[in-house]
Amino acid sequence: MRKTLAGAALLLTLMRTHSAPAAEAVLSPEVRAKAIALTELAFSGTQASDWVRSLTDRAGPRLAGSPGDAAAVAWGLATMKSIGFANVRAEKVVVNVWKRGIEAGEIVSPVRQPLTLTALGGSVPTPAAGLEAEVLEVASLEDLAARPEAARGKIVFFDKKMRRTLDFSGYGEAVDVRGDGATSAAKAGAVGVLIRSIGTDHNRTPHTGGMKYLPDVPKIPAAALSVPDAELLERVLRAGGPVRVRFTLTCGDAPDAESANVVGEIRGREKPDEVVVVSGHLDSWDVGDGATDDGGGCVVTWEALRIMKKLNLRPRRTVRVVLWTNEENGGRGGIAYRDQHRAELAKHVLMIESDGGVFRPQGFGFTGSDAARETVKTIATLLSGIGADQISPGGGGADIGPSMQEAHIPGMSLDVDGSKYFLIHHTPADTVDKIDPVEMAKCAAAVAVMAYVVADLPQRLGE
Repeated sequence: MRKTLAGAALLLTLMRTHSAPAAEAVLSPEVRAKAIALTELAFSGTQASDWVRSLTDRAGPRLAGSPGDAAAVAWGLATMKSIGFANVRAEKVVVNVWKRGIEAGEIVSPVRQPLTLTALGGSVPTPAAGLEAEVLEVASLEDLAARPEAARGKIVFFDKKMRRTLDFSGYGEAVDVRGDGATSAAKAGAVGVLIRSIGTDHNRTPHTGGMKYLPDVPKIPAAALSVPDAELLERVLRAGGPVRVRFTLTCGDAPDAESANVVGEIRGREKPDEVVVVSGHLDSWDVGDGATDDGGGCVVTWEALRIMKKLNLRPRRTVRVVLWTNEENGGRGGIAYRDQHRAELAKHVLMIESDGGVFRPQGFGFTGSDAARETVKTIATLLSGIGADQISPGGGGADIGPSMQEAHIPGMSLDVDGSKYFLIHHTPADTVDKIDPVEMAKCAAAVAVMAYVVADLPQRLGE
């Protein structure tokens, strides 16, 4: 971190000297000085990467309802209390539980080849002896829908490639086969599903992720092939003739269990009942350590509060950090927060979610009124020195979504350089060594400045 301080000084100089005219009309010299102090401390005094290491080392993988999940909740409570946040608490959430088990696969004919695969989260198991059938390759859900009769009795292989992009657009285009592939294939009479991993790497590290079944459709096993294995299967199919695959999964559901959203606050000095939420999800998939998805997101949001507290900054409104449970395989944490806080949602001013990794920040996505957007764009000029001043459409997230929709609360998502994220997303490669302390410090600075200034506005955001 030491070698970055000179760079931080340069960035702070830029913050002092570069400002849009609109910012001059809205942001006082006092607010600018506080933004500079928050950014400076984010660079010079952060413990963020150490906390991610502590989380992953002590709790490891944290699928909701697992021992790792319980360890993470305990770790979050203890660490927040040690920092000195107000009203630290665990808000109970009953979560669905799914366990992975054994995973194996192979091409059986025309030539035997091992396949590296992983069950999609929520999948039912195969028969104990495995599932063997001829493979039907399709390019998309639409391709399958155009020839459903070809899928009967087959294992459907969705060979949909993900584009590598700087944002999440490539993921959004490809992920439908993960969520809906099994149901679509089962409707056509298929017996199983394989998908090309939704990722941009070329390693034998398959990407898991959530999928869903419908009550009136048969449940068939579903797994993701690593990209090299998907390409192997594609080549064998292209060579002509029938191809048979066998795969074995022993995964399945377990009884619901108790988990919790972990909450802490800096209470507002004038309007403590009005709330700005900053958040990330504490649970992770079970195949990696969840350092990037989303341990880093949790830590940069509470680091934003810690920096405020360290500087003795109490905004007019309360800033609340929420570490969600069950984002990956159920979404019950966000739903529980909405239900438990329904009476106060009308006093939520803004909700921010960080769940895209903690790589170099570019700004925020925003959903809200035009007036609120203009204010947010003005505040974002304070982040031009670290390159995090872009405000794009479509802010929100899986966990803040239920509350945003219920009470029409403005929402933001931390936008980062996404070019690296899908190399490791939902794989065993999501480990703490992928965290860059400098990029993480910039993320913490961006969240701290945005959350503090919104919470300290004389009028409520958008008014």
